[in-house]
Amino acid sequence: MIYERKVNYYETDAMKIVHHSNYIRFLEEARLFFMDKMGLPYYKMEEAGIMIPVLGVNCTYKNPARFNDILEICVKIKEYTGVKLIIEYEVINKTTSQISLVGETKHCFTDNNLKPISLKKINIEMHKIFEKNK
Repeated sequence: MIYERKVNYYETDAMKIVHHSNYIRFLEEARLFFMDKMGLPYYKMEEAGIMIPVLGVNCTYKNPARFNDILEICVKIKEYTGVKLIIEYEVINKTTSQISLVGETKHCFTDNNLKPISLKKINIEMHKIFEKNK
């Protein structure tokens, strides 16, 4: 799945490149877009009492992006077990045709009290959507 966005001026730093912390926001935008497109908007999971906290983020910055560049963020499920979810990302700067970042986010599924759950046991319909999209 591909999510596209333009770099805003306020997302850049004194070196006139995207500040490294903003890429984490871009990955979250792309992940939520991905979930919407696979038919499982995050708000529906929250309504069902299911959370997907971020356990870790791993990023390798390759080439800088600048104000007004168009970024294409490729998102895919790297691993899904029903308890654990790893999402993989590749951020391509369409303006320069260079890879800006590669990375992944690690997640687990929890209830509203942040107690770990198995999505397969708690909500089989949502589990099937993740299985279908991995």
